[in-house]
Amino acid sequence: MATSAEQIRAYRGPPLFSLGLRPFFLLGAIWAATAIPLWIATYALGSDAMPIEAGLTFHVHEMVFGYGSAIVAGFLLTAVPNWTGRLPVCGLPLVALVALWLVGRIAMLFQSDPVWLAGAIESIFLIVFAGLIWREVIAGKNTRNLKVAGAVTLLALANVGFHWSAFVSGGLPQLAIRTGLAALIFLILLIGGRITPSFTRNWLAKRGGAMPASFDRFDGVVLLVSLAALAAWAVVEDVAFASGLLGLAGILNAIRLTRWQGHRTLAEPLVTILHIGYAWAALALLLLGLSGFFPAGVPRVAGLHAAGAGAVGVMTLAVMSRASLGHTGHVLHAGWGTVLIYIAVNLGAIIRVAAPFLDTSLQASVNHVAGGLWAGAFLLFAALYGPRLLAPRPDRLT
Repeated sequence: MATSAEQIRAYRGPPLFSLGLRPFFLLGAIWAATAIPLWIATYALGSDAMPIEAGLTFHVHEMVFGYGSAIVAGFLLTAVPNWTGRLPVCGLPLVALVALWLVGRIAMLFQSDPVWLAGAIESIFLIVFAGLIWREVIAGKNTRNLKVAGAVTLLALANVGFHWSAFVSGGLPQLAIRTGLAALIFLILLIGGRITPSFTRNWLAKRGGAMPASFDRFDGVVLLVSLAALAAWAVVEDVAFASGLLGLAGILNAIRLTRWQGHRTLAEPLVTILHIGYAWAALALLLLGLSGFFPAGVPRVAGLHAAGAGAVGVMTLAVMSRASLGHTGHVLHAGWGTVLIYIAVNLGAIIRVAAPFLDTSLQASVNHVAGGLWAGAFLLFAALYGPRLLAPRPDRLT
């Protein structure tokens, strides 16, 4: 049987569908760069001014379950074959998966009667994708990554719950939102906690000196505490027990991060940004915990945007840029364009997290600036990396 690498090399179709990260990273970036301006325009002009559905419900859903699912899919469709030794999903099966995701985005924009139809259509992609990940992990006897399959399943179930709650009760389905965001943060802590020290170690090996700490019992405890904190937050949110666990998880993850020698990677932003993305996740946990104890001093929305705009936004762009370079046959180095992407997404996240602490009269305009910077980072990613994702690998042209 051909290996994953051999199967990819043997593929002769359009380069875009040769590897899962290619279409999902590109389309996910384009969608992030589109959905934020649509939400800002709807917020500024009113929902009746737009011929599409781009209000608050759309905004929250599409950042967690629309954009989030695309990047999770792109990463896992590329990583799982390496983990399991199974063949990659490429060609027509990948086209079908991408089509399911795209139909979901269209359904969310152009909702029509019956009112449950858009949610039903949009839910299909994550359900199918979760089933695919379970199949690959089980068939490959890759028990280490059952946790990953479980997190993807939780994301899919939270998405279904989002649509069901919105259909039955209306308004923002808070439980589903917290559960979906918790699933994404846990994936960052789990997978980011593997690749950040690993890629740092690879880069530092050429330079000598102290190396990132290897995974040990402390890391296991941090992940267990983080899982318990995220689960408690998703279910009960402001209860003191959940807030305390979140605060503890934030501190422990910050300590975990200090063990990975991030300060020694500043010469290569492609590595440093992984540490920054993980730091955002630790900060989000801490802010969410503090908002439970001191809601007047630490607004809940600050923690939510530290998780979404910060942790998810920064870490996904960190992974997208590195993986896109590596899997399209380019040198693993962040040029000025990539550095500008990192600056824009971090500035956007910082401003968005800071906005709730400002005077109410300033918040709307500040949020627009934050949204523009954040969306601009993804637009720049699409412009800079799109040609690479659309083209064949330069080392496989002959």
